[in-house]
Amino acid sequence: MDQLGKCEANYVALTPLTFLKRASSVYANRTSIIYENTRFTWRQTYERCCRLASSLLSLNILKNDVISVLAPNIPAMYEMHFSVPMAGAVLNTINTRLDAKNVATILRHSEAKVFFVDYQYVPLAREALRLLMVDSQQNQTSQSPSAAPESFIPLVIVIDDVDSPKGVRLGELEYEQLIHMGNPRFVPTEIQDEWDPISLNYTSGTTSEPKGVVYSHRGAYLSTLSLILGWEMGSEPVYLWSLPMFHCNGWTFTWGVAARGGTNVCLRNTTAYDMYRNIASHKVTHMCCAPIVFNILIEAKPHERREFTSTVQVLTGGAPPPASLLEKMELLRFHVTHGYGLTEATGPALVCEWQAKWNNLPRESQAKLKARQGISVLTLEDVDVKNMKTMTSVPHDGKTMGEIVLRGSSIMKGYLKDPETTSKAFKNGWFITGDVGVIHPDGYLEIKDRSKDIIISGGENISSVELESVLYRHPRVLEAAVVAMPHPRWGESPCAFLAVRENEVGRKDDVKEADIIAFCRKNLPHFMVPKKVEFLPELPKTSTGKIQKFQLRALAKAFQITDTKEVPQHHEDQVLALSRL
Repeated sequence: MDQLGKCEANYVALTPLTFLKRASSVYANRTSIIYENTRFTWRQTYERCCRLASSLLSLNILKNDVISVLAPNIPAMYEMHFSVPMAGAVLNTINTRLDAKNVATILRHSEAKVFFVDYQYVPLAREALRLLMVDSQQNQTSQSPSAAPESFIPLVIVIDDVDSPKGVRLGELEYEQLIHMGNPRFVPTEIQDEWDPISLNYTSGTTSEPKGVVYSHRGAYLSTLSLILGWEMGSEPVYLWSLPMFHCNGWTFTWGVAARGGTNVCLRNTTAYDMYRNIASHKVTHMCCAPIVFNILIEAKPHERREFTSTVQVLTGGAPPPASLLEKMELLRFHVTHGYGLTEATGPALVCEWQAKWNNLPRESQAKLKARQGISVLTLEDVDVKNMKTMTSVPHDGKTMGEIVLRGSSIMKGYLKDPETTSKAFKNGWFITGDVGVIHPDGYLEIKDRSKDIIISGGENISSVELESVLYRHPRVLEAAVVAMPHPRWGESPCAFLAVRENEVGRKDDVKEADIIAFCRKNLPHFMVPKKVEFLPELPKTSTGKIQKFQLRALAKAFQITDTKEVPQHHEDQVLALSRL
């Protein structure tokens, strides 16, 4: 058998682009996209993607060039998941909740050649580009005359709303113009190497050195297949885009809905009214979201609700959902499946796969089982919980804690321009997640803590270290520590503990919570701003001077934010995918 080799007939590079080509042929006349009054079929979507890909090449886009996009869950955002790699380029979807400084940092680090901007985010993009221009000019000034200047100012293309064009211009080109100019019979760039990059996603755009996670065509393809199989997504699903497409490429369901010949119901705003309206009108069968969206649906006012008779399958992740919240969702005809993942694993890596024998258990017991993170998706070769000092597996007793490690084809290629951090993430043949968990006797995994002190608020990761570094910039802050505090709406929220310096007359009480929060709002994205600031004479420390955060966590657990009905205006961007409450 040794003489049997690979050839074009039996070996083809894996890429999710094949899902769209197949859908355009097999499901040509099925509805691919619904967005308010706009409807497209799979044949039309394929042609639009071909047009855009050909237009991108006419703009001198080369292989592996990065194309960034700042947009909500609209048809253009969906189409670019196919058209950008069809042109041989790499898609970078930017978190719409970031501020201008963070957007500029991502554009600079990725060296984006083209920047697509939805009309709603033109002011944000304009400020980001201004910062990028200033930085570029400073670099040129500081370099010697013989040095080549670093200038990464992307070509800007505005996306007008398909239904009601706003005519907003930031650059000379507009998205629909590119579609119109493109060739519908364009032959997509053939993927020769499945290890080629398909997308670039940032774990955090809020530092000077963001981590850009690179996905391969192979990883995206296999992750997509494993999720639609593990979730048992059948043919012709109607998928509601309540999860931002900028989150790990919509957990790969941007490509997965095409694989099943389904319908994408796009949402600009994830409000209770819009979700219920679309679920009832279009008979939605599937949706993904962070647990924060559960509260939006559960707390909806009577005029925001719409009756629907079929059950909606929900895949949730981003933060462990309380069992009580899962029970309430089930009563509203939402069947919840819990998963665990991270950007480096191309989205969900574990799914709490349901077992028939659990059907006879009390509802409360079922909810507790669903709250666990579960077992590996099919793409993963293995998942384990290990003692990181010895690299030995912990016993399956549901008590012994260790660090969660993963390996398999869905794991990232690595971090862009950061070989040192990439090397640290891969240890002894495993990807080190930084999360602490246990394994139960039945093999199901459950997270117990986060070794990196990451706060998960409304599905977004917040680094306590980053927040502390900003707090330390306040002239009166002497010591700062940030920990997670329970929040009924966001699951967790940042709580800051501070020790402050005396003023010129020896007083400390003139520094107020409102002063600190206002300072943070000026220097951080709103979702990272502490929801509570507590002042202490001195922060608890070890004998070596290290702040004892476990004591602060115990204090923070006693703080409760009880007003869940009214959300201040400055917290609007807390809601996933630009929801407006």
